[in-house]
Amino acid sequence: MTQQKQNGNLVAIITMFFIFAMISFVTNLAAPFGTIWRNEYAGSNTLGMMGNMMNFLAYLFMGIPAGNMLVKIGYKKTALIAMAVGFLGLFTQYLSSLFGADAEVFAFGEYVIKLNFIIYLLGAFICGFCVCMLNTVVNPMLNLLGGGGNKGNQLIQTGGALNSLSGTLTPLFVGALIGTVTVKTAMSDVAPLLFVAMGVFVAAFIVISFVAIPEPHLQKGGMKKEKFSHSPWSFRHTVLGVVGIFIYVGIEIGIPGTLNFYLADPSDKGAGILTNGAAIGGAIAAIYWLLMLVGRTASSAISGKVSSRTQLIVVSATAIVFVLIAIFTPKTVTVSMPGYTVGEGFMMAQVPVSALFLVLCGLCTSVMWGGIFNLAVEGLGKYTAQASGIFMMMVVGGGVLPLIQQSISDSAGYMASYWLIIVALAYLLFYGLVGCKNVNKDIPVDDK
Repeated sequence: MTQQKQNGNLVAIITMFFIFAMISFVTNLAAPFGTIWRNEYAGSNTLGMMGNMMNFLAYLFMGIPAGNMLVKIGYKKTALIAMAVGFLGLFTQYLSSLFGADAEVFAFGEYVIKLNFIIYLLGAFICGFCVCMLNTVVNPMLNLLGGGGNKGNQLIQTGGALNSLSGTLTPLFVGALIGTVTVKTAMSDVAPLLFVAMGVFVAAFIVISFVAIPEPHLQKGGMKKEKFSHSPWSFRHTVLGVVGIFIYVGIEIGIPGTLNFYLADPSDKGAGILTNGAAIGGAIAAIYWLLMLVGRTASSAISGKVSSRTQLIVVSATAIVFVLIAIFTPKTVTVSMPGYTVGEGFMMAQVPVSALFLVLCGLCTSVMWGGIFNLAVEGLGKYTAQASGIFMMMVVGGGVLPLIQQSISDSAGYMASYWLIIVALAYLLFYGLVGCKNVNKDIPVDDK
């Protein structure tokens, strides 16, 4: 019986690993897909990034309810619902390649929005609900399946590595399928990826349906609400940390997302790559996510000796330097970086050296989430759980800031839009230097 339980846990752990990877896969589809819609709407970067905005907007609505679902219906049912919702979202995005291309709905400035774009945005929004629920499930579920402690943490770190690997491969695959963005490029070109993703969700749904998942936090008969004299909003360093999380996710998504658009744009406004721009942009954006994996691995090795505050200060300052170099270096100064197409395979392409320095920012952004979170919940005690729900809502920053950045790039140019990133990084540097200090130690945080 014990052996049977261990086998069941192993299947559940492997399934959770796949789900961890799927979170990054589904999330990172939005930005490269945006190159398709940007092209359809005459080079509007703002409209191209709307899918990413809708994906992250869902966190604002689902962050706290997702946590409540774990208590009311348990990890297993929450995961099953999330995968069903994810399948629906991906299928809705696929429908945008079949219907509505000729149906004009309304005018948005100089652009006439068509039904297929609205269908795509709806699908992206639905997928956002899915990944928000899965984000809430996978970390505690892996910890439970590992029995907590070092084993549980080891499983979470392994899942995080797969998450980063998936984030690396997603823009690479999308870019390889698109190749060069032309007037004929459409969502149908990337349908194979959507089918694969839907297949993984179906398989994971079936597997988890038959696997027993421990439910230690499941409360029957409703949740007991505990009244506290204060809240996470009573702590200055937590409030500033909430803003920091909002800004950080915007930085993490905005840097590679805008870079992908820049490299895929064959016009004078873009990087000047006339052929296979989307493929090259996807491959280089993939390097950014790969470097995030490298950065997280390095951080896990040094975090026992180097504080979260020190790490946040160093990476924020370093990222500011990298982005400034990218902004001020002319695009005529180039460097050889790898690209990939289905027809030609891997190849080296000449791209502006700005791309190299923006990609290097992946090493910096990799450790920011953990650093901000740890500093923001320091000394919260019984208010930590409430703060975690607020942080999940603030992931919406990954949709808001990149959308603002694309609006700037439409009017002032791609590299000029990175001044928004500079301002955002400056805030994180301020938070590491000053804002993270707990000045509200007089508030009681124990359970007594």
